[in-house]
Amino acid sequence: MHVEVRGLDPARWYWYRFRVGSHESIVGRTRTAPDPKQRLDRLSFAFASCQHYETGYYTAYRHMAEESLDFIVHLGDYIYEGKGLPGRTRLHNGLEINSLTDYRNRYAQYKLDPDLQRAHALFPWIVTWDDHEVDNNYASDKGEDGTPRDKFLERRANAYQAYYENMPLRRTSLPRGTSLMLYRRLQFGDPAEFSVLDTRQYRSDQPCDDGNKPQCPDALSAQQTMLGAQQERWLFDGLGRSKAKWNVLAQQVMMAKVDRMAGPEQRYAMDQWSGYEVPRTRVLEFVNKARPSNPVVITGDIHSN
Repeated sequence: MHVEVRGLDPARWYWYRFRVGSHESIVGRTRTAPDPKQRLDRLSFAFASCQHYETGYYTAYRHMAEESLDFIVHLGDYIYEGKGLPGRTRLHNGLEINSLTDYRNRYAQYKLDPDLQRAHALFPWIVTWDDHEVDNNYASDKGEDGTPRDKFLERRANAYQAYYENMPLRRTSLPRGTSLMLYRRLQFGDPAEFSVLDTRQYRSDQPCDDGNKPQCPDALSAQQTMLGAQQERWLFDGLGRSKAKWNVLAQQVMMAKVDRMAGPEQRYAMDQWSGYEVPRTRVLEFVNKARPSNPVVITGDIHSN
């Protein structure tokens, strides 16, 4: 359900609930962002990712609910697409999801969790996706298992539609065919500006047949892109003009180049920025040259922070 409300005051808590027929939601609250020019003494947020329903409980959200937060940032993998596997902490309903109904039902199952419900009810959320909202390690119009392009784009459209229906997104992110505009810039008073990135929809295919391995020539190719040309220009333009004290890149996959093999042998994750070395270097060199104040990258994907 998407409700557009106008005329709200900045930097204020609002309470709300929804009624559909005889069903009524619990009371939630949200907070509007401060005026971009407003000076703030503090800004407090938490970020989360990779909430695989089958492999653990959402106790972290229970702890967030006890904090005094301005908002929560979710960096992707809000759901996982796989079929239910026996012997895990909790069980996914059904087989691997593909249709719009499948994706809607998976979100419904995840949102039955009381700790996740409470975190949504207490704080505004800033969200972006990673791969499992659609298919593991997908890249633009290419799925993990070699599905024909037209079939995969149909699946991606289903996934994007369900994501929009279940996430707190503006009307500007309304899906159009198989695409959804997700990257955006959000400012919270003078302390912080968030560049929320989409590193899935526009990226090149993972080089070297994906996986963890030494950087092959394709990983070093100037043809590789993580953000796509338009989003990269948008990012550089925003960072170059920012007057915020802190500039946060909220994005999905590890930007640092992490060698995962001890000793002289090298092994890098091709799904991360290390598989896209030229655009990775371009981003870091731009930050070094433009000098936006206090740049920070927050990252999901790898189940550790």
